Amino acid sequence: MIGGVTGSLKEPLTLLLGRYDEAGDLRMVARTTPLTTAVRRELGQQLEPAGIEHPWYGRHFSASWGTGGELEYSPVRPDLVAEFVADTAIDAGRYRHPVRFVRLRDDLTPQETPPFTA
Repeated sequence: MIGGVTGSLKEPLTLLLGRYDEAGDLRMVARTTPLTTAVRRELGQQLEPAGIEHPWYGRHFSASWGTGGELEYSPVRPDLVAEFVADTAIDAGRYRHPVRFVRLRDDLTPQETPPFTA
């Protein structure tokens, strides 16, 4: 699911992707590479801001692997399922390298995706 974005909601630069675990908590699993202009515009029309009820509200994520800098992001309603391509490097349940966004999966709801397992 798309759980957050860097940049603006209307033209997101990258996506923060998550999956629900077996307890129902939304876990961060990946960040995308920079999005193309066309994808930014398309997603900007569909993303909705999230409020304090978002599971990542107030959370801090590192800007990149092994750094102390914090990532500036905006949480979005985790209603959209994203398909992405990734390499196999996973650490503590997160993809170590940025993943490449492929498309939205309009045929799936967040409840239809398999749960996160570390």
